[in-house]
Amino acid sequence: MQTFRLYLKIQAMCLVFGIVGPIFLAVYFATQPDPTVRWMYYWGLVITAIDVLIALGLTDQTLRARQVAGDERSTSS
Repeated sequence: MQTFRLYLKIQAMCLVFGIVGPIFLAVYFATQPDPTVRWMYYWGLVITAIDVLIALGLTDQTLRARQVAGDERSTSS
């Protein structure tokens, strides 16, 4: 559960920094079907997917760093 909370915090941060992806998706679905805004759908998906992947990567790196720090503390005592 601690890992999931960490992921949610990092995901929220990534979505704040990369808010343009979800905004593109919201605008695309809020407007009437119009071929001129189709690019917003695709770019919104790409940007949002990249945000999720970055959050997963940061979560993994943070957990690994904590594990290494915990291992160093246990070996130094």
